[in-house]
Amino acid sequence: MATAQQQSGGGAKRKPVFTKVDQLKPGTTGHTLTAKVLSSKTVLNKGRAAAPAAHVRPTRIAECLIGDETGTIVFTARNEQVDLMKPGDTVILRNAKIDMFKGSMRLAVDKWGRVEVTEPASFTVKEDNNLSLVEYELVNVVEE
Repeated sequence: MATAQQQSGGGAKRKPVFTKVDQLKPGTTGHTLTAKVLSSKTVLNKGRAAAPAAHVRPTRIAECLIGDETGTIVFTARNEQVDLMKPGDTVILRNAKIDMFKGSMRLAVDKWGRVEVTEPASFTVKEDNNLSLVEYELVNVVEE
């Protein structure tokens, strides 16, 4: 019996389709993108590393402005992701999703995705197109 991999023609892994920042839309998931980290600001730092209660897991959250040549967006880094999001670094976000926070888009990578630091990208970030500054509101369209 042929496995799914054999049926797809060869054992090569499917190359991810890279998304550009300006293609991100509310409520979408499964994005893979390469972005430069412009800034990182810790917004939550709960729990101490030296806490005697070992079962208390520290929670760290940082808001990072990341971007590519099409625009920028705020990426919410959690826990060990915070250490990877250093300003000036280039990262690949795999299986990222869009979360909505107070009507604006935030990019996040949950346990089903991953963040990896990669070679410095050659692109210049388009900093005047911040998708997280666009406010979305739920509009009820009433048919007349």
